[in-house]
Amino acid sequence: MTTEDIQQAGAWPGAEVENGTVPVENGELFYEAAGTGTEGDPSVVLLHGGMLDQRMWDEQFAWLIRSGLHTVRYDARGHGLSSTIDGDYANHEDLRTLLDHLGIARAILVGLSHGARIALDMALTHPGRVFALALASPGVSGRAFTDPFILAHIKEQVAALTDEEEDGTERYIEHFLRMWVDGPHRSPDAVDPGLRERMRASADANVVVHAGGMGAGVPIEAGAYERLAEIRVPTLVLDGDLDSSDISANAHAITLAVPGAQRVRIPGAGHMVNLENTGHFDHALHTFLSNLPY
Repeated sequence: MTTEDIQQAGAWPGAEVENGTVPVENGELFYEAAGTGTEGDPSVVLLHGGMLDQRMWDEQFAWLIRSGLHTVRYDARGHGLSSTIDGDYANHEDLRTLLDHLGIARAILVGLSHGARIALDMALTHPGRVFALALASPGVSGRAFTDPFILAHIKEQVAALTDEEEDGTERYIEHFLRMWVDGPHRSPDAVDPGLRERMRASADANVVVHAGGMGAGVPIEAGAYERLAEIRVPTLVLDGDLDSSDISANAHAITLAVPGAQRVRIPGAGHMVNLENTGHFDHALHTFLSNLPY
């Protein structure tokens, strides 16, 4: 589904989608924004998972705008239509620059996996710019992977990168799919083939376009795992019951540490909770957004 597809389907009749680029240090970010919102209300900003891009939010982008919310989605550095990594960088500072450029004083950050990791870092480094957090399948900076399933596939990914055979890239992407689409509790043939192909195509595009940035810079992060209790904004955590134990542990840690945090366990879903059980995910997110103290 493309932006044009969503518009033609009448997801936000009469609404115009703004798109453009924002200059950041050593590069630029590509973004899309739509919806008028209400003056003074925070905007919703969607942050995608690693090796993916903003298109993973197509379904949510449509209904958020239809709900009357000013909504932004963008490609993080090294992803999608944004710049390839060229030197050290901080994703949360890139996000702050994006908010400044768009004139957004405070935002509701909705992030999945790596996007949730960025959202947490943003809430800690620039707390005045974050109104609320919705963290799906959350990554957390400062916490290493421990799940043997994940560690084994990361090892295979590293081997694929150094393999001079033609299928090295294909194997690298397949291990990504095994970790972050299938998960530890399912074989590939137990996952919706359409979802798997959609994620494969997105990951493949990122690898092809941004391969030159692999290892080119070090991400500067906030070490959120030891600082979760500092967060003081409404927080929703959503995780799938078929995901890695690392992600479940992250979700549990955030819920325990952040005052008032709510956790919603999404049934029948692995890591890509917004795309596997979309109805359950959307209902939980809509309820959370509807109950925020605007």
